[in-house]
Amino acid sequence: MRLGELIGGLDVTRLAADPETPVTGLHADYRQIKPGDVFIAIRGRERDGHDFIPAAIAAGASVILAERPVEGAPYVLTPNSRRAMALAAGNFYGNPARELQIIGVTGTNGKTTTTNLIKQILESATGQKVGLIGTNRDMIGDREVGHHSTTPTTPDSLELHALLRRMADEGCKYAVMEVSSHALALERVHGIRFAQGIFTNLTEDHLDFHKTMEDYAAAKAKLFAMSDVSIINIDDPWAETMMKAAGGRLYTYSARSDDADLTARDVKLHAMSVSFCALMTGKIEKLRLGIPGIFSVYNALAATASAINAGVSLEAVRDAMSRCSGVRGRVEVVPTDTDFTVLIDYAHSPDALEKILTTVRAFTKGRLIAVFGCGGDRDREKRPIMGRIASQKCDYVVVTSDNPRTEDPDRILSDVVSGMERDGAPFAVLADRREAIAHALSVARAGDTVALLGKGHEDYQIIGREKLPFDERQVVAEALKNLGKA
Repeated sequence: MRLGELIGGLDVTRLAADPETPVTGLHADYRQIKPGDVFIAIRGRERDGHDFIPAAIAAGASVILAERPVEGAPYVLTPNSRRAMALAAGNFYGNPARELQIIGVTGTNGKTTTTNLIKQILESATGQKVGLIGTNRDMIGDREVGHHSTTPTTPDSLELHALLRRMADEGCKYAVMEVSSHALALERVHGIRFAQGIFTNLTEDHLDFHKTMEDYAAAKAKLFAMSDVSIINIDDPWAETMMKAAGGRLYTYSARSDDADLTARDVKLHAMSVSFCALMTGKIEKLRLGIPGIFSVYNALAATASAINAGVSLEAVRDAMSRCSGVRGRVEVVPTDTDFTVLIDYAHSPDALEKILTTVRAFTKGRLIAVFGCGGDRDREKRPIMGRIASQKCDYVVVTSDNPRTEDPDRILSDVVSGMERDGAPFAVLADRREAIAHALSVARAGDTVALLGKGHEDYQIIGREKLPFDERQVVAEALKNLGKA
């Protein structure tokens, strides 16, 4: 590819390079630069890529794409390197997003389950191959293709377009992806036109990054200005903000209002499933999903709305949804030979914690025992809120570490405990998560449920700057064996 092709459509304020220059690669990490590559200087929260331009030049970068003039190498000047990187990545990989029907799901909770449901329904109902990009895994059809390395939820634009290229080349018609608020705020999906943008909900989270709920909502709302169809949960208080941002057709869903395009009625919550009647204009079908909790009704509605807008009949949705399976780390029951239940869930925000505890309480015959913590170097305000929720909803709580990162674990635990009510559930504080899990299992009796919350699909723990192996399924098995309960 020539440089002129690479920068087509970019906002270029100065071209101090030959547009005929061959481009062999594109990187924002100077350590990946090889001779002939273009280096993109990105301003980050902790580091400024412009500081590494000399290292990129030394590594053989042929051109620098940056926000300020460069000495010692040809360069392209742009006012926004992040936007420029997103568009350049699309150009470099042949704009694969234009070859796919891209469905983006955003919201605080429910993104992973909703994207997986959409994928399963579309594949079952249409026979088409579907790509998936999300927190848990990336998939092309029925094959996992590893997981993107740059961010937990939505990959950076370079990795994203490379992945979309693979999906298009391997025959995918659809690509279903989780779109985080960080991805929207940091322009990772800039330039992509979404066939559908789906809003699940908005509750307090990531305020270390966004600072206010209004800023958080504004970041989420950007998706709907980029979507041909905006599918909105109108039961959420922030729905109006999302609908105002919509640049295309609106489609709404609800479990409360008959004013929505798709409504759930006669909702029934079972021990390990939900069922409800899905109502559309002139149509009604009874749907069943084998994942418990009222939040599963909303995830099922979002997935149904997506499939309907992709041309799938409500009857076909009904048949496909009855065969849908859950997601690793989301209300995942761990197989044990005990007379109590152990489950794992990713809940790591106040709203998600309250919902999962309410759901689990409904099918727990004995006591509800929760093991949870809060991440370090993240939103401190939510910690006491989550402590209060746990003390209200549980019979016993074990407060422990999640991913403390570089923050003092004891400070995190103290923040959580500060919100726990004096007349709430008794609790223990054990910073070592392995010890905390073993303790919870040791006190569990017949009929109890032990809920391990916050880690979900993660098979690691971040302590300091190290990413250490930590799979709760293995931890449970080892603890039960040591306790003689296996």
